[in-house]
Amino acid sequence: MSASAAAGGLEVTGNQVAGGDRVLTPEALAFVARLHEQFAPRRRELLAQREARHARIAAGETLGFLPETREVRESAWQVAPAPADLDDRRVEITGPVDRKMMINALNSGAKVFMADLEDATSPTWENAIGGQANLMDAVRRELAFESPEGKRYELAPTLATLVVRPRGWHLPEAHIRWQGESASGSLVDFGLYFFHNARELIARGTGPYFYLPKIESHLEARLWNDVFTFAQRELGIPHGTVRATVLIETILAAFEMDEILYELRDHAAGLNAGRWDYLFSLIKTFRARPDFPALPDRGQLTMGVPFMRAYAELLVRTCHQRGAHAIGGMAAYIPSRKDAEVNERALAKVREDKERESSQGFDGTWVAHPDLVPVARDVFDRVLGKRHNQKDRLREDVVPDAAKLLDLRVEGGQVTGEGVRLNVDVALQYIAAWLAGQGAVAIHNLMEDAATAEISRTQLWQWVHRGAALADGGTVSAQMYREVRDRELASLKGGGGVPGRYDEAAALLDQLVLGEYEEFLTVPGYQRLTAAGS
Repeated sequence: MSASAAAGGLEVTGNQVAGGDRVLTPEALAFVARLHEQFAPRRRELLAQREARHARIAAGETLGFLPETREVRESAWQVAPAPADLDDRRVEITGPVDRKMMINALNSGAKVFMADLEDATSPTWENAIGGQANLMDAVRRELAFESPEGKRYELAPTLATLVVRPRGWHLPEAHIRWQGESASGSLVDFGLYFFHNARELIARGTGPYFYLPKIESHLEARLWNDVFTFAQRELGIPHGTVRATVLIETILAAFEMDEILYELRDHAAGLNAGRWDYLFSLIKTFRARPDFPALPDRGQLTMGVPFMRAYAELLVRTCHQRGAHAIGGMAAYIPSRKDAEVNERALAKVREDKERESSQGFDGTWVAHPDLVPVARDVFDRVLGKRHNQKDRLREDVVPDAAKLLDLRVEGGQVTGEGVRLNVDVALQYIAAWLAGQGAVAIHNLMEDAATAEISRTQLWQWVHRGAALADGGTVSAQMYREVRDRELASLKGGGGVPGRYDEAAALLDQLVLGEYEEFLTVPGYQRLTAAGS
C-alpha cells in the first residue's frame, strides 16, 4: 500500500493491514501531514536539545529548578477545571489497544482506561493501525471480540472514560514517511485518533483525552500544547476541549512540573507518577557519573525509599497547588486463581501501596488488571468517600528540595547475583515477546511493559560498566553477564518463558548491556521490527 496525503510530503509505505482502509483515509493523512508541516521541525530541534542536555549532565552539570522560570513557580495560577468525566479518577486501568483487553478494561469498573499505543504496545505496523481501528470502534461502542473458543466479549452499558497514550516524541513511525524520513510516532498516533474521533467523542458527552509520555522539559509540553491548539482549530473544535495528563517519568521533568502544567494549562488534566520509567530515567541519567551511586537491585527500589517519596509528594503538592489531579503509580500484579495464600500476600502489598498513595494526597491510582480495580477502589473510597478527589489537600508541608530528589542513597541497598539474574530473565522475556509483537507481557505474575525491561537492561549496563560489587561476593562483569545470559536463555528457550523470539532478544540485550548506551531499547528494537517486515 502506498498513498500520498493531499498536503504533500507524506507517504504511507506500510503494507495493507486490517483496519487500514478506515484509518488511513486521504483526509486523515492530509491532517497528519499538516501536523508534520507545522511541528516536525520543532520536534527535531527539541530532540537535539535533549541530546545536548544529556551530554552536559553526563559531563557533570548540576540539575535543579530552572532560575529562568522562577516566576511561573512562584506566581498564582490554575489549570482549566476538569471535565465531568475526568474529575473522579480514583482508579485507572491501563493496557494495550488489543480488542479483548480493551473490552475487559473498559468494563472493569475503573473510572478511566488508558489505552496505550506506547509502552504496552509493540509498534508493529499491524498493531499501530489495528489499534487505531479498535479505538474508533471503542469510541462508537461497537467494539466486540470472539475468542477462538467461541466466547464473545462486548462492551457493558457503563464504561471507563477513555484516555489514549500516543508514542513519545523520540519514537518514529517508519511506515509513514515525511519529506523522506520516518514520521513522528507521536504526531501519527495523536493525529489519526484525533481526526477520526474528536467530534464523535464530543457528541457522546466526553472528549479527546490523552496521556503524554517521556516528556523531559516544559518546552516539550509547550509543543504538545501547540499541537492541541492547532488540531482543535483545524477541525473547528473549541479551544480547551483536549485534556492531557503528563507522566512525570523522567528526572528532568521532575524539576519542571509547575512549568509543564503551566504550558498546558488550558488543556492540562493532571500529572501521573510514572514510577517505573522514573527509576529508569534516574539510572540512565546518572549511569556513569561517579558522584552518584549505582542503584541496588530493582526489588529494593520501592516508593518508600527517600528519593522516590520526595518525588511522589512533590508531584502531589504541585498538582494540588494548581488545581490539577495527581495520579499514582502502577500496581502490576496479576491475581492468582490457583494459590490463595500467594494471592493474599500480593494483594496485601497492593493495598499497602494504594494506602500510601491515598495518604500522600493522590487523587487516584493505576492498576494493570481488572481484578485489582476493587482492591484499589476500596482504598480510595475510604479516603475520598463521596468526593471526586482530594485536591483540597495542598501539601504545603512539602518543600521543593532538589537535594532530596537527587539523593540516590538506599539504606542497606545491595547488588546481588539474584538481582542480576532476575534482570536478565525479565529483559529477555519481555524483549522476546516485544519482538514477536506483544507489548504487555505477563511475567512472574506481573503485567510488564517496556518500562520494566528498560530498568532491567539499564541496571545491567551500569553494573557491568562500573564493575559493581556483589553482596554475595565478586563483581558484575561482562563475562558474568554472558554466563548468566546463557543460562537464562537456555532455560527460557526450553519452555521456561513466554513465547517469543529469544535468539534475537539475546542479541539485542547484548547490544544494550555490553555496547554503547542506548537511550531507549525501543529505538534499536524498532529497527529490528521494521527490518523483519513488522
